[in-house]
Amino acid sequence: MSEKVLMKGNEALAEAAIQAGCKHFFGYPITPQTEVAAYMAKQMPKRDGTFLQAESEVAAINMVYGAAGAGARVMTSSSSPGISLKQEGISYIAGADLPCVIVNIVRGGPGLGGIQPAQSDYFQATKGGGHGDYHLVVFAPSSVQELVNLTKEAFDVADIYRMPVMIMGDGMLGQMMEPVEFGAYTPREIPEKTWATTGTEMKRKHNVVNSLYITASDLEELILERQKRYDVIEEKEARFEAYKTEDAEIIVTAYGITARIAQTAVNKAREQGIKVGMIRPITLWPFPKKAFAELDTNKVKNVLCVEMSMGQMVEDVRLSLDCKIPVDFFGRTGGVVPTPDEVLTKIKALYEGR
Repeated sequence: MSEKVLMKGNEALAEAAIQAGCKHFFGYPITPQTEVAAYMAKQMPKRDGTFLQAESEVAAINMVYGAAGAGARVMTSSSSPGISLKQEGISYIAGADLPCVIVNIVRGGPGLGGIQPAQSDYFQATKGGGHGDYHLVVFAPSSVQELVNLTKEAFDVADIYRMPVMIMGDGMLGQMMEPVEFGAYTPREIPEKTWATTGTEMKRKHNVVNSLYITASDLEELILERQKRYDVIEEKEARFEAYKTEDAEIIVTAYGITARIAQTAVNKAREQGIKVGMIRPITLWPFPKKAFAELDTNKVKNVLCVEMSMGQMVEDVRLSLDCKIPVDFFGRTGGVVPTPDEVLTKIKALYEGR
């Protein structure tokens, strides 16, 4: 086992990407993720990679498109307003079935908003963001160690399914420091990239990277084929963590850094005799629907969704439950981080209001 080192979340993410074989990074600075680019700027030239600060977020994502088309492992990172600028390029990359990793260290919005942590980009990440019928796999780490592990896995998942994968953290996770171990991830088996535009050497037909299909039936056929891939991802890649759910009468659900706050509230509630547990989605898309759909409606009386937003994931929770269990919401927004005591107060109100 490799020894642990103390690292800031943004820098640990960048190191994990390099160790995962990322050879190209294209980005543009924006708080609170600038340390990702700064780390890449120092390390990539020393480690057989390319760092390039583009003239804009739009330029950066199109550089990602080019490198991904050649089959290279490539990453970009930004924060909320910058990710918005990248949306057209992300749609093009998805439409060309190209693998890449996109990092969003979320800050408050809309507009320029603020530089404090938020989770208000959930809809953008999980419901498309750009135009057309497409998805991103979206990982939501809750610790710096998980940030490392899921960044490495993101490159594998992107290559396996030929699609963009997003790591969605927040300003707190990006800026906090925790001990991390880099040797904990076992790489997955990656198919050969026979589709990449790497030159034919006159031995095969040319590969073409494209997202333009003039004939409607051709585009529909391609989208339907892509949907079959999405169906496989929903079946195989959805993941979550269950905490003290065995006898729970109230289920709290939260993701990312908010889940750590919620877990503290769950522990405090347990100390007061309230039977409460937690479901933490680790993939936001595919959303772990089964974790909620399979809750015992005879035992679980309430579900509480906690977010750093006005309520976005709560819609997927309600859809997964199909209205079988009441779903309440507690959130702070604009960069305000909820406290364990605030969540505990909400849990107690649900418990006492029966």
